[in-house]
Amino acid sequence: MTITIWHNPRCSKSRQTLALLEGREVEIRLYVQDPPSAAELRDALAALQRPAIELVRTGEAEFKAAGLTKQSSEDALVAAMAKHPKLIERPVVFANGKAALGRPPEAVLKLL
Repeated sequence: MTITIWHNPRCSKSRQTLALLEGREVEIRLYVQDPPSAAELRDALAALQRPAIELVRTGEAEFKAAGLTKQSSEDALVAAMAKHPKLIERPVVFANGKAALGRPPEAVLKLL
């Protein structure tokens, strides 16, 4: 089983989630330095079965600076996350064609 985590080492929830995956083979993607494309974000949202707004960190300055609101379109939100990966809620873990948001970190255990 391939496990991938979109990880931000500065985030405590991301570090806690990675610790839960210890002992497993995990591909770590530092998504702030290696941002996902809009297509990858759409695939992630489909795997998460969530709308884009649930993956956006609406409290970040980039959210307001981009003129976004919680009512912005899916396309606008996905484009903003692709352009400003800091807006992506973290961590996101992928395994077996499914995904889970590590909030709380234990939420990813359902994938294993």
